[in-house]
Amino acid sequence: MGRFTDELRAAAGGVWQAQHDHPFVRGIGDGTLDVERFRFYVRQDYLFLVEYARLLALGAARAPDLATMTRFAELTQAILGTEMELHRSYAAEFGISPEALEAEPMAPTTRAYTDFLVRTAAVGDFAELVAALLPCMWGYHEVGVALARRGPSPEPRYARWVDMYAAGDFAALAEWCRDLTDRLAEPLPPEARARLHGAFLTSSRYELAFWQMAWDCHTWDREDRAR
Repeated sequence: MGRFTDELRAAAGGVWQAQHDHPFVRGIGDGTLDVERFRFYVRQDYLFLVEYARLLALGAARAPDLATMTRFAELTQAILGTEMELHRSYAAEFGISPEALEAEPMAPTTRAYTDFLVRTAAVGDFAELVAALLPCMWGYHEVGVALARRGPSPEPRYARWVDMYAAGDFAALAEWCRDLTDRLAEPLPPEARARLHGAFLTSSRYELAFWQMAWDCHTWDREDRAR
């Protein structure tokens, strides 16, 4: 019998392939991505990680056992430390201070995605929370591994990004989240499993939308000008 997470991945297969094919992702791998687009991405992804850490903290609070609670607490610290430090190092290279990073306005897609995640964590059940956070962990590792297989990016900043998400510790993180999702889904009735499918697919779609937002440097100012 196959894994439930394989079922989720297959259902979102078209969306995930579109991420691999996205010009932003391809540009990281081959070094051709315009630096201003990456600069925009770093600023928005920093804001995303703040809220993602909030999601993980809610996961710790809602975890059904001490081992899972401990793991979520460790992940919260890792996001607030290691992963956000990578973004702070990029920002420093771009002349962006930590204060400016935190004061950056959220773009529409960043706001929508993080609101969806935090709302799911607050009002969904614990299994939905885990299914909603899985595409970010698993998807970034999958993209990192795919790009690493093509060889080092000629742009050192992008090479560091690929190295982080292709690394073994990130692989272990993605596998842990998959295992947890499989375990939580196993006793659920079909209607509850359908909710996990919905949470996973929605997050997957937002992951793709985030790449597009970064490619377009899409902000509220652009939305306001369109009206």
